[in-house]
Amino acid sequence: MENKMKIAVIGAGASGMMAAISAAKYGAEVTLFEKNERVGKKILATGNGKCNLGNLAFSTDHYYCEDKEKLHKIFRVFSVWDVMTFFENIGLMVKSKNNYLYPYSEQASAVLDVLRMELKRAKIEVVTEVEITDAVYRKEEELFELKDASDRGYQFKKLIIACGSGASLKKGEGMRGYELAQRFGHKISPVVPGLVQLESNDSFIKALSGVRCQAGIRLLVDGSEAASENGELQFTQYGVSGIPIFQVSRIASYAIREGKKVEVVIDFFPEQDEKTFTYMNRLRYESLMDKKLEDFLTGTLHKKINAVMLKQAGLKPSMTAEDAGWQKVLALMEQYRAFVVHICGDHSIENAQVCAGGVMLSQISTEMESEVVKGLYFAGEVVDVDGECGGYNLQWAWTSGYIAGRNAAGFSTKEIAEDEEGQLRKEETQKENQKC
Repeated sequence: MENKMKIAVIGAGASGMMAAISAAKYGAEVTLFEKNERVGKKILATGNGKCNLGNLAFSTDHYYCEDKEKLHKIFRVFSVWDVMTFFENIGLMVKSKNNYLYPYSEQASAVLDVLRMELKRAKIEVVTEVEITDAVYRKEEELFELKDASDRGYQFKKLIIACGSGASLKKGEGMRGYELAQRFGHKISPVVPGLVQLESNDSFIKALSGVRCQAGIRLLVDGSEAASENGELQFTQYGVSGIPIFQVSRIASYAIREGKKVEVVIDFFPEQDEKTFTYMNRLRYESLMDKKLEDFLTGTLHKKINAVMLKQAGLKPSMTAEDAGWQKVLALMEQYRAFVVHICGDHSIENAQVCAGGVMLSQISTEMESEVVKGLYFAGEVVDVDGECGGYNLQWAWTSGYIAGRNAAGFSTKEIAEDEEGQLRKEETQKENQKC
């Protein structure tokens, strides 16, 4: 054991566990530190408790980072196909649903269980309920010296920081990884919620609370369209939520931070073009003009939405459609295509699924090694790489963790070349299989 590379991994989330398992696979003696009482706590909440492992429709277009070319090179080393193989090899049955990868049982606990078993099988020392509060590099000795909250010291040849972020944690927690990185001389890009709900103080928000519906949204920043999405929208007591909101929330969070005007424009009938929408409503008007407006709208959308639309248009629910006239009815219906929600804030890091920002990728090599301190590696959410919903953030955790662990263990240049050659052959085989 004395001849093995001694590696410390700080943080036993998805990326930390993968880094530890990968390092052990390549011959290292690994100690995995976790401040909580058990490893992988956040994994249990991913994918609504089902754990969306990855996505077969993988593309770096689903990610935000400062260097997409470098990100592409990193993902070529350990792809979504490698994730499937890895988990199947450690005992997890994996299935695809519309390209989304899940454990066959659709239980996140199954993913955590096989990872915990693999940690044990690989003889990785797992130290829980110990938070590493400080780390320095002793250049003369070529060692990393770590200290925990009780001032106990540890020494290792290599160090992997995989602490994650403050997403889904109590306010002020989850910042340790960034603090340690800064002490080593790394630059940290501003950390904001990456996948989170958005808040609004519009007067109608509470009246719409609890409503779920399919919609198209456009995110406007200072009046210009910054992003657009379709999917199930949810109204809450404080604002708007749902997958389409999560997908644009990163952009909104940074814009809010910069003091810019942020709006969400909702189209409640995204599947209809303007001409068809006008024609269908003209037919409705002609056949239902004797009905009160509240009854005229019955059978369209949720009654809470209809009530707000009437109020926004300044029309009385008891007025008939004929009394309102076609032009006012048309203007009423067109509100459904461009309903504006003014955004006053994001719903905070504590409620986010992931965070954007972190250790800048420009100071990290494609081997996930620090360009500032030799022997220091990073993995997971602590790095300024974040993805959209759909398994992309866990894919980053598996990929960055695998590469950090492998290279920290002393993976040789020759082995890297052979591994990359094997990856190219594998990609070609996969493409051929897809054609078939």
